[in-house]
Amino acid sequence: MAINRRRDYQLIEEIVSEGARVLDLGCGEGDLLLALKRYRRVKGYGIEVKEEKVASCVEKGLEVHHGDLESLVGIYPNDSFDYVILSRTIQEIRNPQHVLREIVRIGRQAIVSFPNFAHWKIRFHLMFKGTAPKNPALPYEWYNSPNVHYLSIKDFYKFCASHGIEVLRAEFFTGYSKVSFWPNFFAEEALFLIKRAE
Repeated sequence: MAINRRRDYQLIEEIVSEGARVLDLGCGEGDLLLALKRYRRVKGYGIEVKEEKVASCVEKGLEVHHGDLESLVGIYPNDSFDYVILSRTIQEIRNPQHVLREIVRIGRQAIVSFPNFAHWKIRFHLMFKGTAPKNPALPYEWYNSPNVHYLSIKDFYKFCASHGIEVLRAEFFTGYSKVSFWPNFFAEEALFLIKRAE
């Protein structure tokens, strides 16, 4: 069975240590969890709200709970997991402040990836076309987009600094190409490894 090899998934596989306990919030059809189990031998769990995606995970032999991650994330004790993952999910949840606080509480470390809404193509699209932008990372119309929060790389750094969250690693990319220069403008996506500040 082929596994989706998104760039953020590849980076997450590099970060997660062998045999770690992992919770994937908004795990979709389980592609990332399956890859982590295969390549890193993790003890992996997921939470997914869509029943058909949970069924797909179960068919793959994954342990995934059906429910709203915003409600369920609060049931876990401190440091229950080595890593808690939010992969392209933070922009779709109603209360990201609550979820981000919880993931650094229940995970020794957390991994967050998201589309950068300050990317130059999005800025130019709004400026010159005056309509909600679409691209491969954001393929939706304004009326059917699951995205309810539009954040940038700069926004995420600012949030971490003001909420007692330490950034351990940050990766910026467009497609499979790394972006080093002025990422808030040039990177389409970002991935952060974070933890509670000491």
